[in-house]
Amino acid sequence: MENAAKTESTHPVPPSFETAPDRYRHFRIELDGDVARLLMSVREDEPLCPGYVLKLNSYDLGVDIELCDAVQRLRFEHPEVRTVVVTSGRDRIFCAGANIHMLAQSTHGFKVNFCKFTNETRLAIEDACRHSGQKYLAAVSGPCAGGGYELAMACDEIILIDDGSSTVALPEVPLLGVLPGTGGLTRLVDKRKVRRDRADVFSTLAEGIRGKRSVEWRLVDQIAPRSRFAQVVHTRAHQLATEAKAALPSAPGPQTGVVLEPLSPTVDGDTISYRFVHLKLDRTHRTAHLTMNGPGPGQAVGSAEALHQLASRGELWALRAFRELDDVLCRLRFHEPLIGLVILQTRGDRAEVLAADAALYAQREYWLGREVLLNMARVLRRLDMTAKSFFAVVEGESCFAGSLLELLLAADRSYVLESPEVKLATGTLNAGALLCGNGQTRLGLRCHDQPARVDEILRRGEAGPLSAEDADKLGLCTVLADDLDFADTLRLAVEERVSLSPDALTGMEQNLRFPGPDLSEGKVFGRLSAWQNWIFIRENATGPQGALTSYGRPERPSFDWRRT
Repeated sequence: MENAAKTESTHPVPPSFETAPDRYRHFRIELDGDVARLLMSVREDEPLCPGYVLKLNSYDLGVDIELCDAVQRLRFEHPEVRTVVVTSGRDRIFCAGANIHMLAQSTHGFKVNFCKFTNETRLAIEDACRHSGQKYLAAVSGPCAGGGYELAMACDEIILIDDGSSTVALPEVPLLGVLPGTGGLTRLVDKRKVRRDRADVFSTLAEGIRGKRSVEWRLVDQIAPRSRFAQVVHTRAHQLATEAKAALPSAPGPQTGVVLEPLSPTVDGDTISYRFVHLKLDRTHRTAHLTMNGPGPGQAVGSAEALHQLASRGELWALRAFRELDDVLCRLRFHEPLIGLVILQTRGDRAEVLAADAALYAQREYWLGREVLLNMARVLRRLDMTAKSFFAVVEGESCFAGSLLELLLAADRSYVLESPEVKLATGTLNAGALLCGNGQTRLGLRCHDQPARVDEILRRGEAGPLSAEDADKLGLCTVLADDLDFADTLRLAVEERVSLSPDALTGMEQNLRFPGPDLSEGKVFGRLSAWQNWIFIRENATGPQGALTSYGRPERPSFDWRRT
């Protein structure tokens, strides 16, 4: 798996993006009824790779993988938790953000994917705050800078210790010549609603802001002296838990959590196989074939109890299959930088997919049904934001139906065989349960030029599967070709795609994938991340005398003062 990555990078990546609480090295979860404490206590001497020390609770990818896992498990394994207090397990420091020496020694591609992954983790926190009946409270008990403050901003509220020295800060611009890459600038003005001029001052003030001024500027919600800090946090955490219960009361059904079992894929040379997802790499041609299989019988359960039993046994397809897809997308991003095109295929029974989707949607008010749907949506958004080209290929054995149809709708192009055996099917989940990062459905984005067509497609889908010809007329196919031309048409398209500039394709795809209005998540990935990507390769940041390269050295950085 790592061969291609090593041709670009000496920065190793983890062989797996899975972990579990009994393997955490940097985080600890403490449970107290409906309140959980997520304590960050980063081990300085256990970075993901040699060459830097994780001082001052700074983090690297290994630390953030644990955070991502903790956020996920608090939703699935501990539904009783209504408030999560994110705090430090170390005295007089909250978090110094992403480790600067780690960034300085990393390749450009690693830095970009690292920022993307950390963004998605913080968006998962915000997703839990909006939809899961959980409130996140950042208890900032010491200096909080850069990515540390971005983690705090992902929470619903921030309480800062008022001890005369603890500050919040976004020092990336003045100290490193880069941007707060985990959504900091967007959250500052969109979420915290900090006034533009104050945000300008704050983002260029390396030392940060403390005390009453941090509250006046809306940088935090509350301050408390060290003598009362723990009690203030405790009281507010329980208040938030009460508010969360009132806002989203429990629906009938089992309220115990379900354990997220290990995925444990089989890696055999160029092939990675999970239970429902199969990835075949063709590094020579810089392509990959990703096949997702639909469910078998028995998924169309009719009660919350039956849904819970399936999930508890690790047999709920919608949960297991989309967790597998999530893992394989992370592997493609970090392990396979030279893979430029991913061919999406599906296999299975359309009726089983639609029945499983409908049964799951019927339990959307029940906590587990809701969480599975939210996870499916998050995984599809990770696919949307992945810097690979995606072609969906639809043939006789394909199963692009319901939630699996979203793969086709997310793809940059779809190649459909003109054959009586080829069918596409819409279902319950295509109407709004699996939204993109800009708040729109993928059907809506596909029909951006003709919004009324969305309802037409859904109505036609209610009558039964769509033939290849009907799908083409409704705008679901990029290319419809008969069996004489299909293979050659697809082959030529693949050869052309992988011959094009990967940089130009990344920029083109991310501009074309999300037409129409935007939300904060779209701004983070479409604007902030794109500019950070560009800034990372500029001499002012990462050149021999750039600010990021020079950090910690006695000499000052040297800038090219021309503005573009």
